[in-house]
Amino acid sequence: MGYNRREFLRLGGAAAAGLALAPMACTPATKEAATNTFGLQLYTLRDDFPKDPKGVLAKVASYGYKQVESFEGPNGMFWGMTNKEFKAYMDELGMSIVSSHCNIDQDFERKAAEAAEIGMKYLICPWRSQEKLDDYYAVAEDFNAKGEICKQNGIKFAYHNHGYTFTETEGKFPHDILMENTDKALVEYEMDIYWVVTAGQDPIEWIKKYPGRFTSSHIKDRMKGTDEREATCTLGTGVIDFQSIINAGKQNGMEYFIVEQERYDGTTPLASVEANAKYMNKLTL
Repeated sequence: MGYNRREFLRLGGAAAAGLALAPMACTPATKEAATNTFGLQLYTLRDDFPKDPKGVLAKVASYGYKQVESFEGPNGMFWGMTNKEFKAYMDELGMSIVSSHCNIDQDFERKAAEAAEIGMKYLICPWRSQEKLDDYYAVAEDFNAKGEICKQNGIKFAYHNHGYTFTETEGKFPHDILMENTDKALVEYEMDIYWVVTAGQDPIEWIKKYPGRFTSSHIKDRMKGTDEREATCTLGTGVIDFQSIINAGKQNGMEYFIVEQERYDGTTPLASVEANAKYMNKLTL
């Protein structure tokens, strides 16, 4: 998920040796049956979704998505429905809500209880940029506290990265501070693959560096031939070799593969969501 805030990203190194980029084109492995289980971050449809949540969710289900990851908008994580109403509608569509991004600084105990009540797996912090490197130690402490609240409710807490934690600052990566100072029994991580690549880092190296910590992911492609920071694109049209990253992820504890897209050059959000589902069904998950 992207936000209009400063991220301190360093571009320009994304094509360097060691990054998990597609060799020629981002062509997935062939797979006939459309039986893969993958999800959609609803922020992808942030313009369409608030207007008609149920109608948009029905379209998402028709494209083959089995999971959704929500985000907290003006009508909450469940978009004007109660948690139980949202789950009931998911059941009707043959989908499940596995997680949601949310404001972890407001009513977090209530949100954790509501998520647990309908069988969600995670509550996720979507953003935690800091001005100073040392401030990430306090962030890690807060994550542990939020993880304890989630544990008490029978769910898990995770942090979703942007590029800033994968940008070296004062000789250290903020993401290392978070990893080293959070309890692995309380805090998990959702790797936004796009932002790791955009920061000039190799997702596979980080997955192997911290096995079992990146349990979820955002499958989000990056346009070819650009240094723009905000350059997402329809899956398979960009530079990222997702199959290799997914293989490494599965070998190291990654369970959830959540599609996200934030830019739709030459197409529409819903058309991209449909095309992305077709791409995901050709991968080996």
